Amino acid sequence: MSALRISAALLAATTAIAAAQSDEYARERAALLREIERTVTQTARETGRAQLDRRVLEVLGRLPRQLFVPSALRDSAYDNRPLPIGHGQTISQPYIVALMTDLLQPQPDDVVLEIGTGSGYQAAVLAELVRKVYTIEIIAPLGEQARERLAQLGYKNIETRIADGYHGWPEHAPFDGIVVTAAAAQIPPPLIRQLRPGGRMVIPVGSAFFAQTLMLVEKDDDGMVRSREILPVRFVPLTGQSP
Repeated sequence: MSALRISAALLAATTAIAAAQSDEYARERAALLREIERTVTQTARETGRAQLDRRVLEVLGRLPRQLFVPSALRDSAYDNRPLPIGHGQTISQPYIVALMTDLLQPQPDDVVLEIGTGSGYQAAVLAELVRKVYTIEIIAPLGEQARERLAQLGYKNIETRIADGYHGWPEHAPFDGIVVTAAAAQIPPPLIRQLRPGGRMVIPVGSAFFAQTLMLVEKDDDGMVRSREILPVRFVPLTGQSP
């Protein structure tokens, strides 16, 4: 066989291996999407959502969740349940990530704030759907790991910050959407102020030890705020908050 043919064969083999490696979790991601769609159907009466935005599901169908969980848990990365990521925190259940993202109704030109970066998974989902994501994490090691992970994955439209998310990020407000990935005792007033008229916030509200409810907060064009309950949830508490 000529050198040219050998090179071509090696290139084809290398490409096939790379494709196989990148597609290693394709079956698990497809199964996860089916599970999410079943859960959406089961909770439709509570959420008012009989189906989710296909763009959201497409992002979850291609995003490598295994890279956002500890290596020891990668075999469980596509289970439809939360997983521990260290420091007493979790990566949210994929169904909840999908639902919260869908409720935000993200648009390509939106600027979104996330409170609770965690592993960076929710920020990555949002970054695929909006123009800019600002994300805040109060636990420094998690925030630093997420920043490095998101940079390695090539996200240029995510800016991270290690701070108390209760106070939001006023320098970049107002935001088209705000998503909070930890349960607050009440909806933080600074976040309401930083929500753009016409914007939406999705936030779990409640005690760490009692009932929590996922809330959708909407601010109309006149600045009036209304909220409604979506469904019961269980999140880690929002830490570091102060009046």
